[in-house]
Amino acid sequence: MNLTNVDQNKCVKCGLCVNECPEQVFRLSENGPEEVYPENCIACGHCVAVCPREAMDNRKTPLLNQISSTKFPKLSPEEAENFLRSRRSIRSYKNTPVPREKLISLVNIAHFAPSGHNLQGISYVIIDDRKILDKAVKLAVEAFEHDNLSIDFTKPYREKGIDTILRGAPCLVLATADVDFIRGRENSIFSLEYMELYAPSLGLGSCWAGMFERIALKDNSPLLKLFNIPKSKKITGAVMVGYPKYAYPRLVDRNPLEFTFMNM
Repeated sequence: MNLTNVDQNKCVKCGLCVNECPEQVFRLSENGPEEVYPENCIACGHCVAVCPREAMDNRKTPLLNQISSTKFPKLSPEEAENFLRSRRSIRSYKNTPVPREKLISLVNIAHFAPSGHNLQGISYVIIDDRKILDKAVKLAVEAFEHDNLSIDFTKPYREKGIDTILRGAPCLVLATADVDFIRGRENSIFSLEYMELYAPSLGLGSCWAGMFERIALKDNSPLLKLFNIPKSKKITGAVMVGYPKYAYPRLVDRNPLEFTFMNM
C-alpha cells in the first residue's frame, strides 16, 4: 500500500513536498512526487501541509485532519514579544479548583509541541485532588530530609505548614514516558513549555516544579507508587497549575543580552 496519494488533477509538480521532506521520502518525476523511501517517513505532515493545491495526502498525516493555517490572524512582532514576556512563574495560587476542561486543553496544546525526530512519546498525568497533592508534598519533604538535601528548604513546611514544594497549587501536571525512551526528558520540556505559554490564555498560571522533580524523577521515587505510574513508565517533567493569586502589571527585565555573530 502506498504511503501517499497524489491528486493528478491538482498537482502542478512544483516539488515543494519533495524539497520539504526531512527524510527524502520522495523524488520528483514527470508524474509528480514519487515515493522512494516510504519506510523513512516520520509522520511530520510537511508534505501535506506545504502543498499549495491540496493535492497531496498521506495516510500517516491525512489531509482531512489538517487545518488551514491561513484562516487565523498572525501576531505582530510586538504582540508576540508581549505575549512571551508577560508569562510569569506563578508561586501563589488561589484556592480555586480548575475545571477539568481547562486542564485537558492545556495538555492538548502540550502534545502539539515539537519533538526530536517527531517521536513524541509523552503522556500526561493530571492531579487535581488536594489530598493526593498533600501526600505528594509530604513524601517529597521526607525524601529531601532522608537524603539530607536542602533541609533549609523543608523547614517552613515542618515549622509552619507552608508548602514549599508545590506552592499550594491546586493542580499538578506530570509528563511521563517509557522508561527506555531516551528523548523522554527532552520532549517533556518542549511540551510542558508549550503548556506554560498557553496557560495565561485560559486565565491560569503555572510554574515548573523543579524541587518536586528532584524527587519525582528518581528511579526509586516514592511518588511513582502514589501516582500509580506503571513500571514501564517514568516521570519526565512536572508543572504546577492554578489560578494566580496576584496580577503582574509590569514586564520584568532580564540580564543584558549577550550574543556574537560568527564570520569566516
